[in-house]
Amino acid sequence: MHPRNTSLIALLSISSLAHALNVSLPTSPPDSSKPLVSTLLAFSLEQDRWPDWAGTDAPNPFTRNALGNYARLTGTPPKIRVGANSEDHTVFSPTVTINENSFPPPNTVTPYPEATSVVVGDGYYQLSRFMLPGTQMTWGLDLGLNNVTNAVNMAKSIIKAFRTPAVRRSGVTLESVELGNEPDLYRNNGLRPSNWSVSDYVTNWEALAGPVAAAAQLSKSGVSFLGASFAGQGFTPTQIFNLGILDSDGGKTISTISQHRYSAAFCNGGDFPLISFMNKANVRGNLTVFNADIAATQQHGLRYIFGETGSIACHGAPGVSNTAGAALWVIDYTLQAATLGITEMFFHEGIGFKYNFFQPISLDRSIIDGSALNPPQPAQVQPSYYAGIVINTLIGRTGNAQIVELSVPDDNVSGYAAFEHGRLVRAVFVNLHAWLVSSTGERPSVHIDLDFAGGRMGRRATARRLVIGHADDTKGLTFAGQSFETSDASPRGRLATEFVDTAKGLDLSATEAVLISF
Repeated sequence: MHPRNTSLIALLSISSLAHALNVSLPTSPPDSSKPLVSTLLAFSLEQDRWPDWAGTDAPNPFTRNALGNYARLTGTPPKIRVGANSEDHTVFSPTVTINENSFPPPNTVTPYPEATSVVVGDGYYQLSRFMLPGTQMTWGLDLGLNNVTNAVNMAKSIIKAFRTPAVRRSGVTLESVELGNEPDLYRNNGLRPSNWSVSDYVTNWEALAGPVAAAAQLSKSGVSFLGASFAGQGFTPTQIFNLGILDSDGGKTISTISQHRYSAAFCNGGDFPLISFMNKANVRGNLTVFNADIAATQQHGLRYIFGETGSIACHGAPGVSNTAGAALWVIDYTLQAATLGITEMFFHEGIGFKYNFFQPISLDRSIIDGSALNPPQPAQVQPSYYAGIVINTLIGRTGNAQIVELSVPDDNVSGYAAFEHGRLVRAVFVNLHAWLVSSTGERPSVHIDLDFAGGRMGRRATARRLVIGHADDTKGLTFAGQSFETSDASPRGRLATEFVDTAKGLDLSATEAVLISF
């Protein structure tokens, strides 16, 4: 990224916002439309703090409520992946009840570091029963240790957990297991030699995946491997396909290819201007580099997902990942991904991470600099949570929606249309022009004129707005007049919709999103 350049572009654009945008909306899905699956919005959880998310003796009520709000909008709870960095530091022990973690000390850049050692027992995986009924899960297995026995023991414990009466009654199911997190980075993080190659990876993966598949009877259990899980494009799906991974004993059960994507990294700190994220060109540039990977995956009849993603790696950056502007970024980023054929986006979450959609437990130190909080900060949603509400509202409950991007003649106003049963039902527009606390003068806006192509539409529609004070705010957002910044994530406030005369269009302020139902 070149934040100075994008800031200049955005600032120049703001000065010319007093104009109307004519947007053509197809009344039926064009051939270019893609599936808009109910589980497009999904979550990846850092493995070390899984019990905090799930609950240990009973379900974590905040997690249940926060995820429940999403599930009610689509009829399906978000999928959950448990793994990530601590996945490759996890050892199974039959003598441990749930888990035992060892953490490095926190610091100002990383107030909530991942555990360097996670020892888990059978009870750890059985906490899956505390997720919402209907949740499909992916569990991570340790490849970093390169120990077949450990990987097999983990897999067998996972399969056993999902056969227990309590997990069966919960309605939570195991979709897949993932062997290794971001193995293309092993040569950088000390888990493998510096000359570790994609060929070495395939050989290593197959050596562990075969015994895991056999011992855990994955095929009989209806459980598949989640393949690849690469950090970027150091290794690619095409490379591992060409090396024959799909023909191996473990590879024959791969149903989905996962890659990970962050737009920057905060591992050593740094300054990331929020305005550089609120930029259509950057969003598209960060996604279209995967077009060849998506195509190669689909040619093999496999699904393609982002199994871990977020704004800025290493838990997010202050003033960006925890802001209202990031919520708008999430909407555009997620829906743009869907138009490219990425079926699910697993946004990564931890305890105390800056880019969390919500913090499921109270925190005793700041997520910004690690300073002590007295009193502790209670469990709460963060701005990006609202993005999930907008996205799942657009998806709807039919389970067979389709999406297409709309051509909007503005460098930083995005639009998407959703179709059900062959007709246009909803659209969302996102104004990424940044209105900051430091902004002066009158807040800019654009006027959107709706031009329906291919058929007539009624004159009246309804609109729900994601209202934001400033892009760099960290609270105070509302969607359709409701706030989710409550003690239990339940919406507060009267539902507020507005009528739209489709012949006249509507206004959209800088740093705002609107969802229209036809």
